[in-house]
Amino acid sequence: MPKRSLNSSVLRWPSRIEVEQALQDWLSQVEVPGLLAAGYFGSYAREEAGPGSDLDLILVVKETPEAPWERTRRLPLELLPVPTEALVFSQAEWHALPEARPRFWQTLVREIRWLRPPP
Repeated sequence: MPKRSLNSSVLRWPSRIEVEQALQDWLSQVEVPGLLAAGYFGSYAREEAGPGSDLDLILVVKETPEAPWERTRRLPLELLPVPTEALVFSQAEWHALPEARPRFWQTLVREIRWLRPPP
């Protein structure tokens, strides 16, 4: 979330570097069962983030019995310094993504910054 600049009333939104470091710390502290890969895309990955920007997170797990809309329920995304939207894909879904959603896949290919690259 925004932070005050020292004793000033000016609020400063976290930089990409700060958000990426917080995400690295988060990944080392949070248990994501079967985690294979983690990265982010969108304005932070393009280095275009500004006040109010959110973090678009991609997590690839070995497998998951949960429906896509239920997969982020137990993730403590509120621990990250900016609002975060996460997409969790099983490994099989990840491999099928280029054919299933080619435009989205092309966006990811251009933008994604991997913190833990997929195997």
